[in-house]
Amino acid sequence: MTARPGKVAIFEQFVADGFTRMFGNPGTVEEGFLDILEGVPGFEYVLALQETVAIAMADGYARATAGPALVQLHTGVGLGNGVGMLYQAMRGHSPLVVIAGEAGVRYDAMDSQMATDLVAMAKPVTKWATRVTHPSSLLRTLRRAVKTAMTAPRGPVFVALPMDVLDAENTEPVRPSTIPSQAVVPVPSDLDRATAALTGAYHPLILMGDGVSVSGAQEELTRVAELLDAPVWGLDSSELNMDNTHPLWQGQLGHMFGANSERQVADADAVLIVGTYVFPEVFPSLHNPFRADAKIVHVDLDTYEIAKNHPVDVALAADPKHTLAALAERLFAAGRRPTARSSAVWRRPRPEHNAPMMELFAAELAEQGGSDLVIFDEALTASPGLTKYLPPRVAGNYFSTRGGSLGIGIPGAIGAKMARPDAEVIGFTGDGGSMYTIQALWTAAREGVNAKFVICNNHRYELLDLNIEQYWRERGIDRHEYPSGFDLGRPEIGFVELARALGVDGMRVEKPSQVAGAVRRMLTATGPFLIDLVTK
Repeated sequence: MTARPGKVAIFEQFVADGFTRMFGNPGTVEEGFLDILEGVPGFEYVLALQETVAIAMADGYARATAGPALVQLHTGVGLGNGVGMLYQAMRGHSPLVVIAGEAGVRYDAMDSQMATDLVAMAKPVTKWATRVTHPSSLLRTLRRAVKTAMTAPRGPVFVALPMDVLDAENTEPVRPSTIPSQAVVPVPSDLDRATAALTGAYHPLILMGDGVSVSGAQEELTRVAELLDAPVWGLDSSELNMDNTHPLWQGQLGHMFGANSERQVADADAVLIVGTYVFPEVFPSLHNPFRADAKIVHVDLDTYEIAKNHPVDVALAADPKHTLAALAERLFAAGRRPTARSSAVWRRPRPEHNAPMMELFAAELAEQGGSDLVIFDEALTASPGLTKYLPPRVAGNYFSTRGGSLGIGIPGAIGAKMARPDAEVIGFTGDGGSMYTIQALWTAAREGVNAKFVICNNHRYELLDLNIEQYWRERGIDRHEYPSGFDLGRPEIGFVELARALGVDGMRVEKPSQVAGAVRRMLTATGPFLIDLVTK
């Protein structure tokens, strides 16, 4: 291979792996390879005004493409800025390849300005973190990073790139990274054990998560649910894993309090867990929430999550799509047949005239926008009103926040729109969440990304209101005024003015009579557009 600087070779490798964009925020120790980027044909640098925004845009892009996304951070200070959103990506299994420059290996002993242990910083919030210390392993390490990010369980990876390693001559060959196939199915005897555990159940239940969508197993999951006549609950389910209008779909479990999940699984005599972990609450039950005699079958490619917290009778480290298809065949052969209620037809409800503003807006958006809208949902407490009229039904058309870090709604929608430029992408967020990453609007304006944004403005961190009410109940504390730190209404945030200052047009909606016109204006806007929807 002809020798060339490592800073040139890395872009040859990125192109070989299909990368066409790098999301980032520049810094001095990265300027050498960013200078090279300008001359790479068809390669785009998507500038964010802060590292959290860069990661969140890349997260949305990766989710919408179902492939890896490339992020550049500025050494330790930039990595520090992005840690919260990296945690979101790690918990949500987003395949991000994150790189950051540093001054150079030769300066290790100097304890110089901005010097820090980048790998140690990144390890808690990534699937894998490393540092390249020799030119001969530069491309090898980047290929390993892509492979690791894209191999189940997917997740963000981090590679520190010292400037002197990138300036050095590199003779490594370029070849596309290898992504191992994991389309594996259990041996027949294990499938028979799983079938036996499920077939005789009178009250079966299915718990599933985003491992279903990664595998493309939505149809197979639905088939098994119908054959078992089993209610289906989502755990850590942030994409379309099952048509949410299906009569067997019950909703989401496992966000905050373990007691809520425990109530729903208590009567099940057989539980099929697919593509998720049990249970992902902030305050999970410390004891086993399942019946003592319940048979538990867990299918997942993430072996760490199987039986991590609670015993499992049949543990299958396997691909959900092919395994569910094989289970369906066996269940049918055992005499299971779909019930009549599993084929019911869903009809969109009509909101009452005095319905909450979020419901009026969502119903109007469904009416004007149709069924092909792509929704990026960080509406949180307003989300039930949104999905009541725009339920997730089509794979790739719905993404919700995951991982607990606020701020992904606006930049996530921008990333999704960049991945799917022909789709109508609308990002929903709250007034609190939006202020973590509001500067992402500038990138949308700069790049001409015609995404739309809705801020569900209730003037407070309402989720904290709900959670502290639970805290009071559990401890026998009388209800009283919420902490003042939950209030976002003093002073009033001018979201439309903020958007316009960042190059994005918008309007405020305070009355039901304004909803239809606002939706029309948003959908017909030729550039990015923001609506400040006052919900309280």
